[in-house]
Amino acid sequence: MPEVIFPGPEGRLEGRFNPGPRPRAPVAMILHPHPKAGGTMNHRIAQALYQTFVRRGFATLRFNFRGVGRSEGVFDNGIGELSDAAAALDWVQAIHPEAQQTWVAGYSFGALIGMQLLMRRPEIRGFISIAPPANMYDFSFLAPCPSSGILVQGTADEVVTPSAVQKLVDKLRTQRHITIHHDEIKGANHFFENEMTELMTSVDNYLDFRLDPACTIR
Repeated sequence: MPEVIFPGPEGRLEGRFNPGPRPRAPVAMILHPHPKAGGTMNHRIAQALYQTFVRRGFATLRFNFRGVGRSEGVFDNGIGELSDAAAALDWVQAIHPEAQQTWVAGYSFGALIGMQLLMRRPEIRGFISIAPPANMYDFSFLAPCPSSGILVQGTADEVVTPSAVQKLVDKLRTQRHITIHHDEIKGANHFFENEMTELMTSVDNYLDFRLDPACTIR
């Protein structure tokens, strides 16, 4: 899990990168929660997502948005952070230009940035969005959502309302050519304090499904 520093739009960005075991290894990028709420690449959900993709042989990067840790710059209300994510993906893809697949996974604010990145980067073939803040931000930019993925939500989330996420899921499911999965973790709050096992089981089950050679969702 080597430390890396790579160029971003407003200076250097700090990350942790696990190279893929082969040149054509798939690529995954992990996006952390809101910097103003203490979110960093070392958040336990971000780390768990990172480890899941590493175990599956992905070239996997998690990194700090601008102004977090040793990443240069200042918080930019999501606009600059989206540019950071695009620069980070460029950096990984330069190392693995023959990657067979590209995935993005994010938690809370990171889920928002990840889903925005989908609209910029057509090579992203799958996403994992945990507690996407659908009651705080306008997700109408997903018009249409360009790839299939999963949204995971706690039923007792006091920050992101489950009903707002359900509404987003219902809207995305009206689109053709993509498949949206939706898992609700019973009793889980926004931080999945006592339900990390259930959360990661949901993620792993979805990845088992999508990465199965017999899966027709691409």
